Amino acid sequence: MSLSDAEYRIEDLAHRSGATVRTIRAYQDKGLLPKPERRGRANVYDDSHLARLRQIADLLDRGYTLASIKELLQAWDEGRGLGGVLGLVAEVEGPWTDEESGRMTRAELDELFTGEQNDTAVAEAVSLGVLVPLPDRPGEFLVPSPQELAVAAELHKAGVPLLAITDHLRELRGQMEHIAARFLDFTNEHVFIRYLGTRPSDSDASEAADLVRRLRPLAQQTVEAELARAMSKLAARNLRDHLRSAAAAPPPDPAGPRAEAVPLPSGTVESVRTLVGEDRTPAFIAAATEREVQARTMDRLTAEGSGGEPGRH
Repeated sequence: MSLSDAEYRIEDLAHRSGATVRTIRAYQDKGLLPKPERRGRANVYDDSHLARLRQIADLLDRGYTLASIKELLQAWDEGRGLGGVLGLVAEVEGPWTDEESGRMTRAELDELFTGEQNDTAVAEAVSLGVLVPLPDRPGEFLVPSPQELAVAAELHKAGVPLLAITDHLRELRGQMEHIAARFLDFTNEHVFIRYLGTRPSDSDASEAADLVRRLRPLAQQTVEAELARAMSKLAARNLRDHLRSAAAAPPPDPAGPRAEAVPLPSGTVESVRTLVGEDRTPAFIAAATEREVQARTMDRLTAEGSGGEPGRH
């Protein structure tokens, strides 16, 4: 520490930087802030600590995570400069879609889903990040992807239960993360291999950021094209299977719906088969049944006409 440097106790540093004492200590524990100079029983900070706290605050405002900030500050400390590295991180951590987020109240959400109030489904959507509660506005949500929510609403209107939609999204998300990982492995192997495992210079980081910017839309375009091809192929196959099943189904009985089959004792069926033969067994059983029904009907009508009890003679 030079004689020209200002000196601060932690409370003074907190006041000058706008950070809390607790935050400053947390940054030290995480390796984001150099440890202070120890003087007797007191810790002494200087202007370099103040500058570092202001750098961290600026990067947090720009949307960087603490883990990313630590890597960036390490690059700065190693004299590699932050310009190219910041550009690379901005490209990688920035939004990978042009879609703009929206906001929605719980009442608007219920109305979108045909008035159904399902707290369990809302909790599932929150856990998936489809809805993000706004702490300062109870009953209101940030919607990172209004398109995704609109798809869910259309599926629900078509008859899909809400929890089935969230279960499907969870499964789909795992599959899409697998695709994303494969795409990254592919580009790392063939495009970014020269930057991996080394400390990139400022120009290297800028060059890599430009590559990310150029390749970013390719992932989405490839998935869209392949999804369209797969849907065309599988949807047509699915329709053909349904049409074949429908063609193979027996035509509807003009007399109305058929009665449910009633199992007969195997001994009875075998006796009929011995009597009339295999081919005539179904017709014989049907005729015998019809004959019995007609006989009982005649008995009932005769009994009603004579005022007596129906019976068999």
